[in-house]
Amino acid sequence: MSRIGNQPVTIPAGVTVSVNGQTVTVKGPLGQLQHQLPAGLTARVEGAQVLVARRDDSRAQRGLHGLTRTLIANMIAGVTAGYRKELTIEGTGFKAQVQGQTLLLSLGFASPKSFAIPATIKITEKQGTRVTVEGIDKQLVGDVAARIRGHFPVEPYKGKGIKYADEQVRRKQGKTVA
Repeated sequence: MSRIGNQPVTIPAGVTVSVNGQTVTVKGPLGQLQHQLPAGLTARVEGAQVLVARRDDSRAQRGLHGLTRTLIANMIAGVTAGYRKELTIEGTGFKAQVQGQTLLLSLGFASPKSFAIPATIKITEKQGTRVTVEGIDKQLVGDVAARIRGHFPVEPYKGKGIKYADEQVRRKQGKTVA
């Protein structure tokens, strides 16, 4: 029995949730998101709550039950407050710059790395070393932040690279000369 899947999702004021067949649509002050329900799961709106149900107790259905309920809750949180990830760039000469819908990353290579910003994501940079990724879709915000970080992940010897603002990097001792 999925304890998380059985919990109702509360719909706050200013948010509308509609279920049309297997498609759940959430509209709020920051935008609109859609999710396609997996086969065997149904969602319904009762009053100010969304309830997710499954057709049987198979292992796959139990796993998808809790996942789907959490995805709907994340959609509601996204259209009300949004999501954000902060990245920090460390290293001599390392910097970021936003130009229109492109993020240019100067990371010590011969030419800057360019990253195309998706339409629903807002990226801001502060002082060239702090990059903030904001949006209403939790998965897309995390994916964009991970792809930016993937251009030059922080290395453990000097600490150079791109890291999440709350990430702790374990430093390693370099070679010693005898």
